Amino acid sequence: MLTKRIIPCLDIKDGRTVKGINFVNLRDAGDPVELARQYADQNADELVFLDISATEQKRKTLADLVLKVAAAIDIPFTVGGGISTVDDVAILLQNGADKVSINSAAVKNPELINECAAQFGSQCIVIAIDAKKINNQWKVHLVGGKVPTELDLFDWAKEVAQRGAGEILFTSMDHDGTKGGFANAALARLSDEVNIPIIASGGAGDINHFVDTFTLGKADAALAASIFHFGEILIPELKQKLKQQDIAIRI
Repeated sequence: MLTKRIIPCLDIKDGRTVKGINFVNLRDAGDPVELARQYADQNADELVFLDISATEQKRKTLADLVLKVAAAIDIPFTVGGGISTVDDVAILLQNGADKVSINSAAVKNPELINECAAQFGSQCIVIAIDAKKINNQWKVHLVGGKVPTELDLFDWAKEVAQRGAGEILFTSMDHDGTKGGFANAALARLSDEVNIPIIASGGAGDINHFVDTFTLGKADAALAASIFHFGEILIPELKQKLKQQDIAIRI
């Protein structure tokens, strides 16, 4: 049985880690390099680094900061934000990222997924999908959640898997930062309909939410930010609780 993964997420803006609620009202959460080092020491399974304003500001991800974070940790490291070309992916992988997360650019140019998977391998390509429920349908949003589309979450997830993505990072905008639990019904459907790993994001508030997303939501990994950044949940404690619930986890 594959072990479930716990993944802290560093949302980066202006070189600092930030966290908000429903993608707005951001507050400072500390130095990304120091936080990354702490999470590696706490036995996090992976780390995700998202330059959340790169696409909106039409600039590239902070490659120099990626290099510093990669040098500080010894766990797999995924980087996203502003990635729109094969060359962008190459630079980040050269600077120490193990995987890249592509969101808006993949929707605008789906062929980019095929090109990146062919050149770097599917295991390097994570497709991030931000979605919220509109008229009871999950609709994909772009540019850090600011631009709605008519694209259906499940249709898009199936397409990215067919195009060669290795994982999907699904963030429920309705749940983001609310600490009310993950979007488990949507996650379970994604897991049933798509044959690649699904990372749950948006809504973690307590340890039971992780138990629920691995059981009810069938998620392969769970990502969280503020509860880790502000010390509300410690990763070693979380992993022990998951193990007690007979959830396969790396201690």
